[in-house]
Amino acid sequence: MKLNDLISQYITFRQSLGENFTTSAQVLRRFGRLLGADIEIADVQADQVRAFLDGERALTSYWHRKFSLLHGLYDYAVSRGLADSSPLPQTIPKLPEKHQPYIFTRDDLRRLLAATDSFRKKIRQIEPQTLRTLLLLLYGAGLRVSEALGLNQADVDLSAALLIIRETKFYKTRLVPLGQDLNQALTNYHSGRKTSTDSSRPFFTGKNGARLAGQSLRKAFRKLCKSAGVHRDDNARYQPRLHDLRHSFAVHRLISWYQSGADVQKLLPHLATYLGHVNLVSTQVYLTMTPELLEAASARFAEYVFKEVKND
Repeated sequence: MKLNDLISQYITFRQSLGENFTTSAQVLRRFGRLLGADIEIADVQADQVRAFLDGERALTSYWHRKFSLLHGLYDYAVSRGLADSSPLPQTIPKLPEKHQPYIFTRDDLRRLLAATDSFRKKIRQIEPQTLRTLLLLLYGAGLRVSEALGLNQADVDLSAALLIIRETKFYKTRLVPLGQDLNQALTNYHSGRKTSTDSSRPFFTGKNGARLAGQSLRKAFRKLCKSAGVHRDDNARYQPRLHDLRHSFAVHRLISWYQSGADVQKLLPHLATYLGHVNLVSTQVYLTMTPELLEAASARFAEYVFKEVKND
């Protein structure tokens, strides 16, 4: 049996179980293309598999993702007598240290927003007002970059202060209510641009009128951070990223709940829903422990303990 026939059969099997296997299928098909259309399963060599896993970049969690997919493929093949053994490596490299998000301070955010106007000459594809509004939206609503750039005119209801985020990371559509200030910022942006009556047109566009690409936005953001003097000094692999605005939104929201005495445990499911997560475990990734968050949590815990002692 040819490797590519096995891959097609395995993809059909996984999809028959009700899985959305689209991205995984793309990875497996890329593996098949790399080894060639005519290669038989029995002819796949360990060094070929290793070359696919290692790729050309430094080790990341994607190595383990590819390994997991190939492990599933060969378990399927061996259990059905389609392959005698698996050519996957027996030694699995240790996953690199997990990326630690950068939590923007409010001073960082003010400097970034202030820098958008003076940064006009350095941004070729994105107008300053567009960049400023996107930063406000990513932080103020905790959106993913792809969600913000994927918005169409029909998805932004300014009269109701509501966004419709359609079929994103977990293939679900959700409604995102906006605060008054953020909704006003979107209104100002929208009214100051030449807009089309076509509701399918993108809400955020570049200078050429086309939908902004994530790569262009990230490139502009890196330049903006440098111009505003926003950087990290903890020897981390990455400087502040656009996605860290989403982390900052979640952490700042949690801090404000602690400081206001709100029932954080009760509110966490609401935060998960707002962020578009399928469960609380996904939300926990965003709740990076910062000194400010630890201080707020500790103060809340101390209040609870002393209250209990007093009652006793």
